Amino acid sequence: MTSGVVGTGRRGVPIVGLLVLLWVCGLIAAAAWWVGIGLEQWSVSYGDQPGEFEDLKRRASVALLVAALVATAGPAVIAFVAYQLRRVRTAVVFLVLTVVIAMPAVPLAASAGRDLNPAPAATTPGPPEHCVEHSGGDTRCPGG
Repeated sequence: MTSGVVGTGRRGVPIVGLLVLLWVCGLIAAAAWWVGIGLEQWSVSYGDQPGEFEDLKRRASVALLVAALVATAGPAVIAFVAYQLRRVRTAVVFLVLTVVIAMPAVPLAASAGRDLNPAPAATTPGPPEHCVEHSGGDTRCPGG
C-alpha cells in the first residue's frame, strides 16, 4: 500500500525533468546563435559591405525573437504539463517563472519585431504632378 502512494507521488517527474532539460538546451542554443551573429557583426563592421551588415542586423533580430519566444514559452509549457500531471507546486513555480521572464522578454521581442518591420519613412509632399488652377483665372497649365 505504501509503494502505491510513493509511485503516484513521483509520476510525471521524468516528463517535467525532460521538458526542463529541453528548455535549457533551447535557451543555450538560441543564446549561442545570437552571440555568433554578434561576432559576425563585429567582424563585418571592419569591412566595406553595408548590405551584409543590414542582413546580419535582420538575422540578429530574428535570433532575439526566437530567444524571447523560447525563454517565455518554455516555462509556460512546463507549467501546463506539470499542472496536467497534478504537480501543482511545480506548475506554480514555472508559471511565476514565465511571468518573471516575460517582463523583459516582451519589450525585447517588440523591439526586435520593429527592427524586422520598420515603419515607412515619412515622405514630404512634392510639387503636384497635375495642373492646379490658381485664383484670378490665370492658369499656367501646359496647353492652356
